[in-house]
Amino acid sequence: MLKYIVKRILIMIPVILGVSFIIFSIMSLTPGDPASIKLGEGASREDVEKLREEMGLNENFLIRYVKYISNAVRGDFGKSYITEIPVQKELASRFPTTLRLALGATIFMIIIGIPVGIISAVKQYTIIDTLSLIGALLLTSMPIFFLGLILILLFSLKLGWLPSMGIDSWKNFILPSIT
Repeated sequence: MLKYIVKRILIMIPVILGVSFIIFSIMSLTPGDPASIKLGEGASREDVEKLREEMGLNENFLIRYVKYISNAVRGDFGKSYITEIPVQKELASRFPTTLRLALGATIFMIIIGIPVGIISAVKQYTIIDTLSLIGALLLTSMPIFFLGLILILLFSLKLGWLPSMGIDSWKNFILPSIT
């Protein structure tokens, strides 16, 4: 078992590097310059070039990527272009909310998934099994943003049972957890 886990972890390394390279490439190829966006439209060309130099945007793409990966391995993800706060602090401030959301989604998965799976197994090849299969396929293939909008429209706007936004109470996590 340990050998299998180690093998899977080693396979994850090139996958993570490949995905990070693709995302880094896309972000580098998208129109717009972070330095000119940060300074605004009224900034002079010299100011933009100076900020580009400070941010390291004038360096070669591969050099920037290698620096990014070496810093990321050490836990340094740089600073936000907009807020100037280290990205690690931004992520840490959002982690408790993400953890609550993941816990809520896991609870809903257990409450709904296990009983539906047991009933489908016991009532194999019946209408109940077919309906649960159709429901699972429909919900799996539906885009998450679309399902989220439908749930907001139904439970927040039409019925008024749940809030449509915020993180004030446990009720705010029900719709995102189901989605």
